[in-house]
Amino acid sequence: MRIFIVDDSEAIRKLLRTVLEMQGNWIVCGEAENGLEGVEKAPELMPDVIVLDLSMPVMNGLQAAKQLKTLMPHVPLVMFTSFSNSTLEHEALAVGIQSVVTKPEGAALVKAIRNVAHRSAVE
Repeated sequence: MRIFIVDDSEAIRKLLRTVLEMQGNWIVCGEAENGLEGVEKAPELMPDVIVLDLSMPVMNGLQAAKQLKTLMPHVPLVMFTSFSNSTLEHEALAVGIQSVVTKPEGAALVKAIRNVAHRSAVE
């Protein structure tokens, strides 16, 4: 499975790459440090899942998700963010994000990616 990471923190991107690539047949096919860069790179990288941060410079994760869903409607999106509440989760679902995982619950990210990838494969 090809995963694209969009997060403004280089340390988070490196950590995610390490954790995700330990899952066996998963590969991080690319990284971006803001939403605009993510929207520009995603179509050429053809990921199976995109992991987005919420708070980023240039374009935030919700704005990027809206554009990514237009460009790549069948690619599942997972938001990996420092903060979450019911309002954010509602907004995320409204723009096409399938799962919201908070960074303090980082271990749940692998499970969320598996779940959205499985649902995408079934559809």
